[in-house]
Amino acid sequence: MTRPTILAPLALPAIVLLAGCIPEPADTDPQSSFFAALASHCGKAFAGELVSDDAADADLVGADMVMHVRECSDSEIKVPFHIRGADGEWDRSRTWVFTRTDQGLRLKHDHRHEDGKPDAVTMYGGDTADSGAPRSQSFPVDDESIALFQREGLDASVTNVWTVEVDPAGAEGAGYAYQLQRTVAGGAPEERFFRAEFDLTEEVATPPSPWGFDEAGS
Repeated sequence: MTRPTILAPLALPAIVLLAGCIPEPADTDPQSSFFAALASHCGKAFAGELVSDDAADADLVGADMVMHVRECSDSEIKVPFHIRGADGEWDRSRTWVFTRTDQGLRLKHDHRHEDGKPDAVTMYGGDTADSGAPRSQSFPVDDESIALFQREGLDASVTNVWTVEVDPAGAEGAGYAYQLQRTVAGGAPEERFFRAEFDLTEEVATPPSPWGFDEAGS
């Protein structure tokens, strides 16, 4: 089993937030609005596609992609990211984990092998550095992830910034986007850009559990 691609770039949850448009108080902060928008899709799966054109992602052009907002609680949301390769087989190794912290929001990437064992490069990501916007939050790489990347010889990833955009259920043209970017100006040896976008207006069939997760949750 090969190591999952680092994208700069889940079974019912114990606590499931009902899908639907969640009303937000006028004084709700941007991060709470973002978290509520993502949670409003809990239990649903959606199709997407690669929209960036980096040569590093050539094998993902035209690949089927499905995200599943699978597990939700007041403090954590887990979103598996499934990709079907050119061989027709599904890679179910990736799960995005969004967590509320005392300082803001955190995004981590849970990477597993098909036998369920964690990959050598897993649980990397970062915390928000500012309040962001109600439908967009950015996560600069954290110190723990930098140390992991350096240990595994992935020095180019130490300047990663992940950005996630999401519209609440019921919003016109609702969508979700997952993006990885690193820039020469930010200290990267070369530019890197990965972006996948998903249509949240139309559900697709719920995918099987991601690798390492059972039907009762993580």
